[in-house]
Amino acid sequence: MKFTINDREPVYIQIIRNIKQKVVTEELKMGERLPSRREMAVSINVNPNTVQKAYKEMEEMGIINTVKNNQSTITEDINLIRQIREDLINEATTVFLEQMKAINVAKDEIKNIINEKYD
Repeated sequence: MKFTINDREPVYIQIIRNIKQKVVTEELKMGERLPSRREMAVSINVNPNTVQKAYKEMEEMGIINTVKNNQSTITEDINLIRQIREDLINEATTVFLEQMKAINVAKDEIKNIINEKYD
């Protein structure tokens, strides 16, 4: 599981967001096994403790399930997946709108930009 890590936020948060995005786009299917913590750490070149922190937090959120020492699997709770999608949309929209407001872009101009660029 590869993705690009940035320096702007903690890596464990980036791992969580990446997995959430893959779940809502069905790149990761409900019930699908995730790589082990060690495999994930090697694949994205981070400390295994960082991956452990991300997995632990996702377990607490209900995004993944881990039974004893078996590999973790993606939740099969469709309502939770819908909520994750909604949360990702709200987060992205909030950041976008804050940036547009910061440079005084009018609502109508934002609508025009979206209509032109969103394909």
